[in-house]
Amino acid sequence: QVHLVESGGGSVQPGGSLRLSCATSRIIFSVYTMGWYRQAPGKEREGVACISSVSNGDGSTDYQESVKGRFNISRDNAKNTVFLQMNNVNSEDTGVYVCAAAWERLCRGASWDHAAWGQGTQVTVSL
Repeated sequence: QVHLVESGGGSVQPGGSLRLSCATSRIIFSVYTMGWYRQAPGKEREGVACISSVSNGDGSTDYQESVKGRFNISRDNAKNTVFLQMNNVNSEDTGVYVCAAAWERLCRGASWDHAAWGQGTQVTVSL
C-alpha cells in the first residue's frame, strides 16, 4: 500500500498565498518522483509541478507554464513530505489539488497514469 495525504487547502483571495503539503508513507520517499496535479470543475486534470527523485534522480523540477514564477515545489526528505508553495494566486488556480508519487526517477519520464494518488485538497480563490 502507498498512502498520500494532502493538507493546506482552503479559501484565499486573489494575490494571496497558500502552502500545500503531501505527507507520504509506505514508500521509500527519496526514490519517488513527486508531482502536484489539479482539477477544476468542468476541466480535465492538469499537471502543476513536479520534483524528481533525490536518491535515484537529480531532484530537478518542472512547472506548468501558467504557474512558473508563482509556485514552488519542494520536498523534505526527513519528513517524507512534498510541498507546493502557491503565491500570487488567481481565480484560475481554483481546483482540487492532488499529489502523486511516480516510480520513474525523473519528472521528464514519469508515467503519471501508473502513479499513486492522494485524495486531494480543495483550493478556492475568490473575492
